[in-house]
Amino acid sequence: MAETVTTERPRFYFVDEVATILRRSEHSVRWLIATKQLKVGKVGGRVCIRPDDLDAFIDAGFADA
Repeated sequence: MAETVTTERPRFYFVDEVATILRRSEHSVRWLIATKQLKVGKVGGRVCIRPDDLDAFIDAGFADA
């Protein structure tokens, strides 16, 4: 019987992690944040992105497809 692997999603991502996921530079992710295209918050003074907000951003890119 095959094992089911479950991975728990993090509560939030940091800018460098989002850059890796989107295959973009940290600078371009910060530009998306500055232009309000990507919703963020702050935890401990660091900019964070919730997984649901990242998913919404990605889904919006396919809205017209």
